[in-house]
Amino acid sequence: MISNQILLNTIEGLKNITRIDMCVMDTEGKVLASTFNGAEENEAAVLAFVDSQADSQVVSDFQFFKVSEDNQLEYILLAKGSTDDVYMVGKMAAFQIQNLLVAYKERYDKDNFIKNLLLDNMLLVDIYSRAKKLHIETDVKRIIFIIETKHEKDTNALETIRGLFSGKSKDFITAVDEKNIILVKEVAEGQTYADMDKIANTLLDMSNSEAMAKVNIAYGTIVNDIKEVSKSFKEAKLALDVGKIFYSDKKVIAYNRLGIGRLIYQLPMPLCKMFIKEIFDGKSPDEFDEETLSTINKFFENSLNVSETSRQLYIHRNTLVYRLDKLQKTTNLDLRVFDDAITFKIALMVVKYMKYMENIDY
Repeated sequence: MISNQILLNTIEGLKNITRIDMCVMDTEGKVLASTFNGAEENEAAVLAFVDSQADSQVVSDFQFFKVSEDNQLEYILLAKGSTDDVYMVGKMAAFQIQNLLVAYKERYDKDNFIKNLLLDNMLLVDIYSRAKKLHIETDVKRIIFIIETKHEKDTNALETIRGLFSGKSKDFITAVDEKNIILVKEVAEGQTYADMDKIANTLLDMSNSEAMAKVNIAYGTIVNDIKEVSKSFKEAKLALDVGKIFYSDKKVIAYNRLGIGRLIYQLPMPLCKMFIKEIFDGKSPDEFDEETLSTINKFFENSLNVSETSRQLYIHRNTLVYRLDKLQKTTNLDLRVFDDAITFKIALMVVKYMKYMENIDY
């Protein structure tokens, strides 16, 4: 349904051109939008007109018009005056509102279609038949972006993103819950994942600067057919979750760059607990003091390079070696040995995952 503000903007625009006052009322005689005062006094006349067979008529110096969509009466338009000029303007206004109804209905239908498509709520045969009715191409490349806002129902972020892609009729923007804005983006021939990164960062910058919204963005893989759109959506959702656990410093996460985080995320919790107990004998690696943890993280950042790590930590090389030796005695893992370093790194990620899942359950 068209909002009352859109109706008011329409009839006010027409009044500015024609200087003829108009009013839009619903089928129960309630005023929805009007350019003059006292329009509610016509309620009884409107109700009588609704029940009549006429499509238009003159009542008390007003031209009355019925506005229907798919043979369903939606609005009654009143144009002030009884002359032929007023009749012509009233017919034009009714025609304009009727066109708005069709456009908004198609937009609503497309939005519902995209939502059901994303959520896998449609049979395969229905996907293609409905897409054809809604004039949506089925065999083009598409990708899903999820823009997660910090606050629920962030209309500023939604409108910013809609404004960015409003001129691109083959892209769709919708929402399937309170915090996630979904962009179904058509991928042009020759575009790569590098281009998808640019789009994601543009969305991030626009949300931060124009909507003043803090967002996280994730995207799935490029799919070739409309029936695979839900697959890209699920991948983007997974990327969003995995990114929160393992890559919290990143604001843009791509499904095809999740690395080992994707594997750990799919591990059952009992297996994770067994792994931590086996490696650390029940002691969690994140229970180390801040100095030890910062040393470990910096050592990993520098690809197990002792000299570079000690330089960046502003400590003597022997001090770093002492800390690594101390850690080895505690865990039986020597981070200078590649296999032990990998085991420790994975263990840190597994612990992050376990804590995240425990907080969700709680």
